[in-house]
Amino acid sequence: MTALAQYLAREGGGVPGRSQVEHLRDGSEHRTGVWLADQRQRRDRLDAARLEALAELGVQWAR
Repeated sequence: MTALAQYLAREGGGVPGRSQVEHLRDGSEHRTGVWLADQRQRRDRLDAARLEALAELGVQWAR
């Protein structure tokens, strides 16, 4: 979620492409695009808190 928020803050919105990799402040990398695609495929199994957090970040399919 942190990596997605970082991407959205930098880019001003939008959806990261599947190949998007975020470099986090702690020096680690996160495959944000793959992660978001996986979340979308599993959206019917995600808990309400995760869907709400994604929706708050502006992810349309999480609404």
